[in-house]
Amino acid sequence: MGPVAGPPARPPAARRQGGIALRSPAFGPQLRRRLTADLEALEPQRLRRDGARRAAVVLALVPGDDERACVVLTRRAPGLSRHSGQFALPGGRLDAGETLVEAGLRELREEIGLGLDERAVLGRLDDFATRSGFVITPLVAWGGPAELVPAPEEVAEIYRVPIAECAELVPVGSQGRDSILALALPTVGTWVVPPAAAILHQLAELILHRRHTPVADLPQPVFAWR
Repeated sequence: MGPVAGPPARPPAARRQGGIALRSPAFGPQLRRRLTADLEALEPQRLRRDGARRAAVVLALVPGDDERACVVLTRRAPGLSRHSGQFALPGGRLDAGETLVEAGLRELREEIGLGLDERAVLGRLDDFATRSGFVITPLVAWGGPAELVPAPEEVAEIYRVPIAECAELVPVGSQGRDSILALALPTVGTWVVPPAAAILHQLAELILHRRHTPVADLPQPVFAWR
């Protein structure tokens, strides 16, 4: 297995686990109640890193064309100074005086035109420390069937990724002694690596299997540091 110099090639289309085809759950009140309860029972890991900046990202749950649960993923605009052209969850750093929820919802509205209030936030997943100097707190939010509109200066593409596509991390290369794991996302047409892949996978584990799977130690490829 060779080094990961950039995003790997197009992934396979099938999504199976243990030889069984996975299917995203139906998007509706039953999923919202169950996920809310599971998030309330979760004890997410909180990270404190000296010198790290705080940021919030939002895992916005929305229906797909088949009314099955999807999560919103974006590809950042190519002209941005940081992480240009990379796949990311809507979010960003906290402004002065903001809470994590306030920052996450503000960024969600600014980046993809999805305006939600705090009642839409169902809970949090584990903090994730990035190699670019941030500690990210992922917020899980119920987005509903709203139209999503990218802010052209920040977002090149918006994807509704079925939860089942985020079920399995697979090795796609190596970096020193580390094996780089990624998600094969047919909806996107390529692999997605941590940090986004790690956070998406933790959400899928909770939704599909109702279990808490730590992802904080997953290696991040060098191209995702910048």
